[in-house]
Amino acid sequence: MRVIALVIRILRQIVRDKRTMGLLIFAPILVLTMMHLVFNGDDYVPKIGLVNISEVITDQISFVNAIISEYSNVNEAKKDLANQDLDGYLMFEKQTPAIFLEGSDPAVNGSVLQWLQTSLPAGQINDSNANLKIDYLHGSSKLGQFDYFGPVLLGFFVFFFVFLIAGVSFLRERTTGTLERLLSSPLRRWEIVIGYVLGFGIFATIQSTIIAAYAIYVLGMAMEGAFAYVLLITLLLSLTALTLGILLSAFANNELQMMQFIPVIVIPQIFFSGLFNLETISKWLSWIGPFTPLFYAADALRNVMVRGYGWGDIYIDILALIGFSILFMTLNILALRKYRKI
Repeated sequence: MRVIALVIRILRQIVRDKRTMGLLIFAPILVLTMMHLVFNGDDYVPKIGLVNISEVITDQISFVNAIISEYSNVNEAKKDLANQDLDGYLMFEKQTPAIFLEGSDPAVNGSVLQWLQTSLPAGQINDSNANLKIDYLHGSSKLGQFDYFGPVLLGFFVFFFVFLIAGVSFLRERTTGTLERLLSSPLRRWEIVIGYVLGFGIFATIQSTIIAAYAIYVLGMAMEGAFAYVLLITLLLSLTALTLGILLSAFANNELQMMQFIPVIVIPQIFFSGLFNLETISKWLSWIGPFTPLFYAADALRNVMVRGYGWGDIYIDILALIGFSILFMTLNILALRKYRKI
């Protein structure tokens, strides 16, 4: 009952703060809409497989500006395509070139087709690609840049705004003396943490649902998988951001100090989330990605929304997000010792 009473108090506090509610819901929608209108992709060096290509044609192909792998078995090429080790593979069907694209990234698709246009022997592909058969493992020729990068942006803005609101709100609890009074009450530390997580978590759930639905059904973001998985991923990401924000607020004395965590903790994660191609990041820096929650959330969202994958392909990402939340909650409980007088 004590936890429920604390949850109710948190909910009432958020409802009264109209600006906080507006920031949680409308700010991410605004930024997502702007990114939808202005987003552009980058150039990419494609990874292309050649399946059962004769030596006569191979000798005429230019291997410049692409990473080429040769296959004697089409099933091996399909496997590497599904594992994203290839961006596409080329084979000839009755003397007609056919390209099979992984398809989830429009920029990569364009790079592959551009390479084919300039590298295959003269006459194999004309300027309009009329004699080229194109198949897609995921997506289609209608898949846009926003469809590919949208899941990453969705995850980032959910994470960012929940982190911001949770950290500042918990900081306010400390500076106004509310936390000190709670710690002097019979409430245990774990009850306080659970109460705050549940209280803020209810609004995080509402926020995640509204933003995901807006991005998919209003902005028309690609949605090949189950919407329930998108909600699950965004909810767990919100929970991770919530527990991390509360944890870091324990080390800030005012709102400005809390804001200072954003460029240190939040912004760097965008570089490892898949918004930028991870293969272009230096190896001495790329190892950081698996230690960031957004790395797993973005991978899971893209697998569901763009590639249409199910539980078997995203459960590791889900478990990672749950693990981050549990870790941050445990650290929160330990951090409260700093404020309880013994």
